[in-house]
Amino acid sequence: FILNRAEKRMWRLVMEGHELKVGAMAKPDSIITSDGKKLSIKTESTLKTIQFCCKLGEKFEETTADGRKTQTVCSFTDGALVQHQEWDGKESTITRELEAGKLVLVCVMDNGSCTRVYEKVE
Repeated sequence: FILNRAEKRMWRLVMEGHELKVGAMAKPDSIITSDGKKLSIKTESTLKTIQFCCKLGEKFEETTADGRKTQTVCSFTDGALVQHQEWDGKESTITRELEAGKLVLVCVMDNGSCTRVYEKVE
């Protein structure tokens, strides 16, 4: 999937420092694979490529694009891929769901949320 549109405030929710300005301009590709037990998410942009692999339902340490170390759990819930992150007393939830052939990513943290919409690349 390739990013089609995004709310710039998303990066204000999850990124800090100088990467905030650069991150808001990134248009990453997202490659998601799963065999039902293991999950792999690779996000590529001209700025940075990050990837993590995990077992569904098991907590693991994730290093985010902005360098945070989070305790993360990924699961499939009601047809959506849910990624819950916790770090330094904070938490966020990223939900990825297919809608009308597009991947819709919603990030929720505190009282804020933002949405990114990816289109499928053939």
